[in-house]
Amino acid sequence: MKYRPDPALTEALRALAAPTGRLELRVTPGASRDAVAIADEVVQVRVTAPPADGAANEAVLRLLAAALGRPRRDLSLLRGGTARIKLVAVAPGQ
Repeated sequence: MKYRPDPALTEALRALAAPTGRLELRVTPGASRDAVAIADEVVQVRVTAPPADGAANEAVLRLLAAALGRPRRDLSLLRGGTARIKLVAVAPGQ
């Protein structure tokens, strides 16, 4: 995956995750390109992976890890395995 987020986006995501160690996401699977954005304090994630067999969930976690500058192992899906709104835990560190 060749995703290089804007450093301002990385800092904004870290700030949103800092108080609770969790991020709530609005996910769009099957998009034309991978992207992470913040609009009105809502994290929006678009992934090209289809919503089948957990492919989109894994793509979301990999993309979010890249956007946060963290390894994939530091993220876990807490809620929303089959929904568009997902809750992701971010392990403390750095």
